[in-house]
Amino acid sequence: MNIKNYRMKKLYLSFAFLLLICNWSLAQQAKYVFYFIGDGMGVNQVQGTELFQGELEGKIAVMPLCFTQFPNSTVSTTYSATNGVTDSAAAGTALATGNKTKNGAIGVLEDLTTPVNSVATWAKNFGSKVGIATSVSVDHATPAAFYAHEAGRGSYYNIGRDLYSTGFDFYAGSDFLEPDDKDNKSAENLYKMADKYGYSIARGIDDYKKKSEKASKMILFQSEKASEKDRSAIPYAIDRKDSDMTLEDITRSAIDFLTKDTDKGFFLMVEGGKIDWACHSNDAATAFREVQDLDKAIRIAYDFYKQHPDETLIVVTADHETGGIVLGTGEYRLNLKALGNQKVSESGFTKIINSLRKEYKNNVPWEAVKDALEENFGFWDEIKLSDSQEARLKDIYEKTLKGQKAKMEKSEYAQDEALAAEAKRIMSEIALVGWTSGGHSAGYVPVFAIGAGADNFSGRLDNIQIPVLIAKAAGYTAE
Repeated sequence: MNIKNYRMKKLYLSFAFLLLICNWSLAQQAKYVFYFIGDGMGVNQVQGTELFQGELEGKIAVMPLCFTQFPNSTVSTTYSATNGVTDSAAAGTALATGNKTKNGAIGVLEDLTTPVNSVATWAKNFGSKVGIATSVSVDHATPAAFYAHEAGRGSYYNIGRDLYSTGFDFYAGSDFLEPDDKDNKSAENLYKMADKYGYSIARGIDDYKKKSEKASKMILFQSEKASEKDRSAIPYAIDRKDSDMTLEDITRSAIDFLTKDTDKGFFLMVEGGKIDWACHSNDAATAFREVQDLDKAIRIAYDFYKQHPDETLIVVTADHETGGIVLGTGEYRLNLKALGNQKVSESGFTKIINSLRKEYKNNVPWEAVKDALEENFGFWDEIKLSDSQEARLKDIYEKTLKGQKAKMEKSEYAQDEALAAEAKRIMSEIALVGWTSGGHSAGYVPVFAIGAGADNFSGRLDNIQIPVLIAKAAGYTAE
């Protein structure tokens, strides 16, 4: 081979190698990003759900969730700038912006004034479509951290205004918590702002299907009828009726809307917000059903990933752990299958008791209460109660349902009948599940990832690293 041919061949091989590297780099960039956050979902909430599923199949083994089978997994720390135990606002801000802040703050630094942009804004500036979705109100702490800048998470009206001014393509949740400014009666109603900012508001999935094709930007809420009952969240999975909107519906609609322009990629954050609520109430069956519900939404994203495996990244994590749940209370065994007999949440059973109060004019016979407990918790039928457990239920019945005023027990997001709270506690006892508090803990939270850039999610992480790693995978500029 002469020198000229040798040099030409070497040049050709070098060019081919560079082309291969460039193509490989482009193939690895995440055009489509899914960011799932299970609020309150620590490692034991995940493990408990898988063991629960296993026991329902008659096995002492985990029955894996979809997302726990992703090839990359690790854990993350969650402390805030000011507290060893974070709240959802500071944790949401960390997961959204890559910055620690003070508990209670949304999208601002610890000084409570300096705004910081989220990975969703980085995606928008990159040219991607952006969606923010949740099973609770769209102005709640976690979703708000991706678009709002407020010193206090309770500034719901101001957060709603931030939603419009940030201008992402798709928002979804149960509703606005405060569509009117309670401190300024002349301030514009949030629903009326939609047209001004180019948004269509859809009420439920059928309404979304009617409006989505012509809409340039979309806000998806549950039906007005559902919001009249509870605007703060869509119903728990365990309480849900066929007419209720689901997190699966929301995720599917978000993908549909964000892929209207196929030339652009998208960033979509989806929060399973009521895992946290159930854990604040120490309601194990409801919490595990909420983790399953989040997993169903993740399966929608996974189906999308299978169609675009080289261009899609799915990240699943949590903002913090809630309740300090313990799987096993000293007997070296579990009885999680017992939780399968629970048909309603603690709050759902409170509604049943309220109905009995109305039916019997606040003087409810024990047999009616016993029938309701048997039907909704399996007591005396599928689950044998000890004498002391039955006595506890009967004692609360005598003190609260024989002509007395309702005695309510308060948790972070609910006030429930004392009898409902006691039934829930007995369910945990029987299942051998323990709780250390009704608040958050500093426990590790899980991180799972699959797809383009998923290899970056390894080694112990801190929550502020996660949005930065997503940006790296997708090519966004953190700013």
